[in-house]
Parts: sequence; C-alpha cells; structure tokens
Amino acid sequence: MRAIEITQPGPADVLKLCERPMPVVKAGEVLIKVHAAGVNRPDVFQRMGNYAPPPGASDLPGLEVAGEIVDGDLDYTTLDIGDQVCALVQGGGYAEYVVAPVAQCLPIPKGWSMLEAASIPENYFTVWSNVFDRAHLSAGETLLVQGGTSGIGVTAIQLASAMGHRVFATAGSDDKTAACVKLGAERGINYKTEDFVEIVKSLTNDRGVDVILDMVGGDYVPREIAALADDGRIALIATLGGGKATVDLGQVLRRRLTITGSTLRPRSVEFKGAIAKNLLKKVWPIMAAGKIKPVIHTVFPLEQAAAAHALMESSSHVGKIMLQVI
Repeated sequence: MRAIEITQPGPADVLKLCERPMPVVKAGEVLIKVHAAGVNRPDVFQRMGNYAPPPGASDLPGLEVAGEIVDGDLDYTTLDIGDQVCALVQGGGYAEYVVAPVAQCLPIPKGWSMLEAASIPENYFTVWSNVFDRAHLSAGETLLVQGGTSGIGVTAIQLASAMGHRVFATAGSDDKTAACVKLGAERGINYKTEDFVEIVKSLTNDRGVDVILDMVGGDYVPREIAALADDGRIALIATLGGGKATVDLGQVLRRRLTITGSTLRPRSVEFKGAIAKNLLKKVWPIMAAGKIKPVIHTVFPLEQAAAAHALMESSSHVGKIMLQVI
C-alpha cells in the first residue's frame, strides 16, 4: 500500500511517499480502506521527533481517518464489511489502509461526506473528553477557547455553542476572530491586540468564565486563573507556549479552582470507546440536525502531506487540513 512515512525527525519535507506492507488486523480491530485522513498538530510533533507513538502503534503519522471497512473482527459489533466509518487511530492514518479498534469507529454522520467525516475523530474525541468529561462544562456555564480557529478550537466553539453555552474564543487576527463569531462564539478576542482577561471579565459582569480550554500553557496559565470564575476549571491539552507556569496557589485554594490536563493518544481502547459512545449518543444527532458543520480549510492529496504540514505550521488556516487518499 502507499503511505507517508517520516524518514527522519525534521522539517516538513522529511515526509515521503513510500510502499508499506498492509497492516495486520488483530482481535477487536477492523481494517479500513482509507478515503481521507485528517492532519493534526500531534502529527507535526511526531514528525519533529517530539511525540513518539505509543508502544505497538504504527510509526506512520495520522490519528483520524474515514473509509470503508474491508476486514476485521466484527463479532461483537453492529458494524459490517462495507460499512463507511470514521475512526480514531493511534497512528498509521496517512496510508491507503489502516487498522482501528472497532470500539473507536463511528458511522459517517448523516449528510456528511467521507472527507468531512475524516475531520471529526481526533478533535471531537479530544474536546468531549476534556471540556465535558474532565472539566464538566455544565448547563448555564461559559467557555473560553484558546486558539479558536484551530481544528480543536473550531470543534469546541461549534459543539459548546450548539449545546447552549456562551463561548468566547481567542485568535491571532481580526479575520480569525470574526471567523470564531461565525462559528458560534459570542466574542472573538484578538490575543495580539486585546487582553482576554479584561474582555471575559467585562462580558461576564466581572465573574469570569467557568471553563477554559487551553492548548498554550506557559505564561497563559496565571492569566487564565485571573479570568476564571470561582470553582472554574482549566483543561490543558497542549503546551505550545511552554511547559512551565507560575501559579498563585492561594487563588486556587481560596476560589476552589481546578487545573487539569490530558493527552488522548496513550489512553486505552476502553477509554476511547466510552467517548465514542457518548459522541454517537449526544453529538451525532446535533450533526444530523445541521447544527454543526464541517470546517475544512484545505485538502491535499496524500503525496502532498509535506505541504499540508507546512500549512499547519504556518497557523494561517481556519479549521481542518485534510489529506485525500482516494
């Protein structure tokens, strides 16, 4: 099969088209003929040598796909050969075929194309797990999304606003903040020219927000603490701004704040399967109703994965960057 491999750690051009053996299906897995795959920031980190695959995972990049089931262990599932699915995988998505745990496969949402469906798994599994499961965003609460035009940001804005929450989002230009508003944010905040602490305080009558989805870390964390309401929660999913922060623990104690974080890739199939069930039950109906729509910035053919990574690193995109395999 054709695939994209990381020939050595380095810049985008270390990604090369290659021929690889077909992956071997194990118990509890299915073989998917890949039609499209999503490009995500962890793929970039892996290419640079900063995010090794978990033990036993493919060394090929790619964490989400959509395609057709062509083989596998289907004894304890409603899925069948020929079904079209999107799936979260531990790696190997940049290829013509990939294996996926059957528990991490979901039907294509009604009205969505295969390409659009491939943009779902990594971001929706991540946002659901962190915003709703870990940070417990609840009815009547507010959400601040850092990096609102990233794939994660677009997902968080659309999902939280569709579920009735007030959402605020930061982005790096006025055009991007306007895009956040179109996606459902009440207010887009240009982090280069505006202070998100002041703005969310003013928009919440000085109360602050209940949950912050943070992929920056670093010196954002103390400012986020200032922007939180009492009993507020920060859900950290990346440290693009640095891995260390100075935290006023007195505020954490007095105001009952929570700083939590997680990475999804190393978690168990059982954990991810539970997320998949929640998404199918609670999010798929919202998608079918048209309240959430795919936001795809650019589509590259598989062999141009290096160009897709270069675009990702430029941070000029709004929404998802995709690879068309078929």
